Amino acid sequence: MPPAQQHEAPGPARIPRALAGQIQALCDHLTVERGLSPNTIAAYRRDLARYGRYCGEHGIEDASQVDDAAAREFVAWLSRATHPGANGEPEPYRTSSVARTLAAVRSFHRFLVAEGELDRNPAAAASRPKVPRSLPRPLPVDEVGRIVEAPSGQEPAALRDRAMLETMYGAGLRVSELVGLDVDDVDLEEGSVRVTGKGSKQREVPLGRMGRDAVAAYVTQGRPQLVSARSRGALFLNARGGRLTRQGFWGILKSNAARAGVRRRVTPHTLRHSYATHLLEGGADVRVVQELLGHASVATTQIYTLVTEQHLREVFATSHPRAWKQKAAP
Repeated sequence: MPPAQQHEAPGPARIPRALAGQIQALCDHLTVERGLSPNTIAAYRRDLARYGRYCGEHGIEDASQVDDAAAREFVAWLSRATHPGANGEPEPYRTSSVARTLAAVRSFHRFLVAEGELDRNPAAAASRPKVPRSLPRPLPVDEVGRIVEAPSGQEPAALRDRAMLETMYGAGLRVSELVGLDVDDVDLEEGSVRVTGKGSKQREVPLGRMGRDAVAAYVTQGRPQLVSARSRGALFLNARGGRLTRQGFWGILKSNAARAGVRRRVTPHTLRHSYATHLLEGGADVRVVQELLGHASVATTQIYTLVTEQHLREVFATSHPRAWKQKAAP
């Protein structure tokens, strides 16, 4: 019989003081010396806090007390553990979450080895769970068009929403990059945006005519009615004049997808997936798409080529007369 699932402690269990200090030292290193984004640092903190609580519950006060067996047992425990899901019911951790947590733990011990606090990395030998490969699910071009054109009218919020959706799809941005844009990051004459991506790396991305026109309308007619003392240089503002958050844009996207009649679940990353896939289907070189997306490795971008190949096979199978299944003989 498979081992019984274990529930993670409902409250924040104690993280030993020594371990908490070591985790903080890694986060400081990643922030100051590596320049990782706040979102990435927050993910490290969440994963390592889970690891720290597990260690504390098993009598491990310091990272130097972790051996190979303890690291393997943590991965096994996390693979069986559950957490409160969106509906409040316990859900097991996804394989990808377990693999990501193990990567954070390995980085944590590797950092302590480099700092001279450990002689070796006890998590290096822990088996990484096999993550099933899932392909991105882009939207068809017509559905994207309906979504970005869903906001209508000349009200400030409608102009903002249209500008955000056009920019998201027109430049293939991550949601954190979109809401992080300042007014000075947009060059309306050139039709481009300056984006600060992962690792604080900047890139210039073409915006396209429709995106440029939507942003121009928002900047001249919509944003002046939303701006307040707290706006500073933020490009996209909420009703109170502050910078719009990722959660705020998620709600905007969800409501406009429903208004456009798109029934499937649409996330901000769905628009980015669609941007990349539509570029490749249009004949763009994968290296160019890599630069536009801000991917550090072309291998990350190449997953979109699999999506386009799959699409081509589906079109062939349904369109070419020699690809049709032969009817059974009477």
